[in-house]
Amino acid sequence: MIIIHGMNDLHALARQLEAPLAKALRASPVVVVSGARQTGKSTLVSRLGDARSREYLTLDDGELLERARSAPDALVTSAKRVTIDEVQRSPELLLAIKRAVDKDRTQGRFLLTGSADLLLMKRVSESLAGRALHLSLWPMTRRELLGQGRAGLWSELFAAKDAYWLELVRAESKDLADDWTRVAALGGFPTPAHHLKDEEERRLWYAGYVRTYLERDLRDLLAVSSLVDFRRLMRAICLRIGNLMNQAELGRDVGLSQPTVHRHLAVLEASYQVVRLEPYAVNRTKRLIKSPKLYWSDTGLALHLSGESEPRGAHLENLVLGDLLAWRGSMVDGPEVLYWRTSTGTEVDFVLEWKGRLLPIEVKATKKPRLDDAAGLREFREEYAKTTRAGLLLHCGSETSWLDEGILAVPWWRVL
Repeated sequence: MIIIHGMNDLHALARQLEAPLAKALRASPVVVVSGARQTGKSTLVSRLGDARSREYLTLDDGELLERARSAPDALVTSAKRVTIDEVQRSPELLLAIKRAVDKDRTQGRFLLTGSADLLLMKRVSESLAGRALHLSLWPMTRRELLGQGRAGLWSELFAAKDAYWLELVRAESKDLADDWTRVAALGGFPTPAHHLKDEEERRLWYAGYVRTYLERDLRDLLAVSSLVDFRRLMRAICLRIGNLMNQAELGRDVGLSQPTVHRHLAVLEASYQVVRLEPYAVNRTKRLIKSPKLYWSDTGLALHLSGESEPRGAHLENLVLGDLLAWRGSMVDGPEVLYWRTSTGTEVDFVLEWKGRLLPIEVKATKKPRLDDAAGLREFREEYAKTTRAGLLLHCGSETSWLDEGILAVPWWRVL
């Protein structure tokens, strides 16, 4: 059962990041919350208990942006506690924040939000090194949109012994069951997913989102000679969700050089559009694939960009990955989210590496998982027997059971 919320309800919905953000502001003079445009960063910071005592500035305001560039020191010292939105638009301001913090390290003094990952922007990351805590806000998870204010059961699974996993996931209400294709098509951006009434309205919203990204956000990060070519690259990536990254092949398909594709991919990743999933490449007895895989930050936007009318199995993987990223993004020192693939093609969709343990996850768009579906999980557990937890096989059916020793088959909605 999915509850459709109005705009006021969406403003009241709690986010996974709320408590970690409040904690970070008590521990650091600078806290950075990064995420794609329209994921709810402004709403998140407005819900903080001290929001009224903080001056709020947004660099989307042209006049304020000019002040940030011409007189950054005066701007950052204009208030005792300040929230600055879209801060990546003015690297000069970040240098001024560095100078201000070096004089006064009051905890929670600066809360910065932006539509780019500052850690991937060399000049910016160096200016804040040792002075800031970084958190990420991803599109809303299914449980956030249902009013639970959280991502899936990942923390609980890590905390529980493997033998108790069956009991843990069976405790989830059957009212949470849903059609994954509908959830993937709606995506996690609050406005199109749960406020707009029909597919045409959502299509128009996504079109406006892409136009804003190309015409404003992108130009802040990179000088692009052809927005048409960049848009074609975005579409090509969305058609290859879940595939190994091959920059030369992408370049051939869209008529761009490999160096250009490389630069564009870096910007798409820094602006929270593309997700580059790195491999778990600890080599014990097998030759492993070491190329990353590509996904998109939001399944609804990915479907719009690709022009596909129906989600496919890769979008279910992407849906699970989005939930994992929202969970990881709420932690300063969270888990690694990786994948595993041997040179012979045996693969595990996701590997969580956290606290010295590994949790392998396979995603199958089937209602009746078979033992063959767990082949990758079984091989991975044999390869890393000393450090791996039980494996999870997420599927689209209704049964929860141990498919094999150490392999728990679970409907996706019981975990996400």
